[in-house]
Amino acid sequence: MATYQTALSGLADPTRRRIFERLGGGPRAVVELADGLPVSRPAVSQHLRVLKEAGLVIDQRVGNRRIYQLNPDGLGALRAYLDRFWDRALADFKAAVEKEPDSEQPDSEHPDSEQGEGTWS
Repeated sequence: MATYQTALSGLADPTRRRIFERLGGGPRAVVELADGLPVSRPAVSQHLRVLKEAGLVIDQRVGNRRIYQLNPDGLGALRAYLDRFWDRALADFKAAVEKEPDSEQPDSEHPDSEQGEGTWS
């Protein structure tokens, strides 16, 4: 079962992250994923195995090749974890925006104040 801990561990390696990002463009075979990477095809296969064990990718056999793609379930676990931080950040931002203006700030510094009218260039 994919968890955010296994997903984060799977993405800890920069090469695995590059492979993962390439799969964001759609399903690919190992040979396509290895193209342009500074590692061998067997190394890419090992990285894919780690990503698969982390629940981030799935594969299927097509002829004599394996085609890899992102695993929506594994991504869901990772997204749910990250969304907690995003939701909290949005709530904090909303609270800050809705907070009354600081009463110590002079009215002339407020662009909407009558006293400050005409001072803007």
